[in-house]
Amino acid sequence: MINNLDITGVQMKLDDKLSAYVVKKIGRLDRFVPRKAREATYVEVLMKDDMKPKNKKEYTCEVIFRLPKETVTISESTINPFAAVDIVEAKLKNQLKKYKDTHSTRQLHKRVIRRIKRQGSSN
Repeated sequence: MINNLDITGVQMKLDDKLSAYVVKKIGRLDRFVPRKAREATYVEVLMKDDMKPKNKKEYTCEVIFRLPKETVTISESTINPFAAVDIVEAKLKNQLKKYKDTHSTRQLHKRVIRRIKRQGSSN
């Protein structure tokens, strides 16, 4: 779980159910961050309540993922706040996978591949 997770409601009051859902969904994305970068990771989640023309309510979920050497920002608007969190989570997974590929050590991958080959040839 991500230790530095800040959830803020802008023009809306966050209930316990929504904040627990955000912690559950966004908090487990540390799997997609390299181990060395996990301690320095800071995540800020902004939940906004917007009134659109014709009295349509829209919820915006904006996540700012501060990583070493990079900041990832994702925003999504829907009529359901839980759906906005789900969509943002899916987009963040893709961005964090790219970050992990570019910032992880290649030696680790080589060691894992060698170990797999040794285990496969010994069977």
